[in-house]
Amino acid sequence: MNGSAHASGGDISGPKIGVRGTVPGLFAPLSLMLEKGRVSCLLGASGAGKSTLLRLLAGLPTGVAFDGEVLSAPAALMGQDAGLFPWLDVAANVGLGARLRGEAAEPARIAALIGAVGLTGLERRLPAQLSGGQRQRVALARTLAEDRPLVLLDEPFSALDARLRLDIGDMAVRLLAGRTVLVVTHDPAEAARLGQRIVVLTPAGLSDHPPPPGPVPRPHDAPEVLDAQAALMRRLIG
Repeated sequence: MNGSAHASGGDISGPKIGVRGTVPGLFAPLSLMLEKGRVSCLLGASGAGKSTLLRLLAGLPTGVAFDGEVLSAPAALMGQDAGLFPWLDVAANVGLGARLRGEAAEPARIAALIGAVGLTGLERRLPAQLSGGQRQRVALARTLAEDRPLVLLDEPFSALDARLRLDIGDMAVRLLAGRTVLVVTHDPAEAARLGQRIVVLTPAGLSDHPPPPGPVPRPHDAPEVLDAQAALMRRLIG
């Protein structure tokens, strides 16, 4: 990767956040700049390069040769797998980041985050004692606990059933209000509901698609959302 710049600390009021460059054989030269304090959805088919862009922003290995520039900030990443440690209970998983950094535990804050995702009373349960939706709620609480200015969501709801995807996706957007969020998804319905900005990645490159009106999360059955979902699907299938 040639030429990278990373903002320091939690301040993202200065340099932009985004990726400019190319991965030979994967995508043509492109530029993705995120809107600070807003939810951007990156929509694309499997294999289009969505997760590669996200991993570049997160500063993680991609396994590809990237020629370009990354303008990033301290980020919290939530993926498809909840990534919970099976021997730690809910509270310990939520507070794991602080523990690994050697910071003092904040039981009251951890309890508040667990409550915010609707898991009050389950603090001492192990991951094996939770449902799939509950495990993703723990992962969301852990993401919130990191209090990073940039939050990267890599299809974190894709393994859930339709109702849980709706509920937890809406919850995530509400709880992350005010942060800079990039949601990577292959689901036009999810992009139409959650994106304050919608960017479509195809073999031809990146292009913006106008989001439906109204605040996020938008009602899944609103006519404008359904129209946007259909239009986005047409973009994906060409």
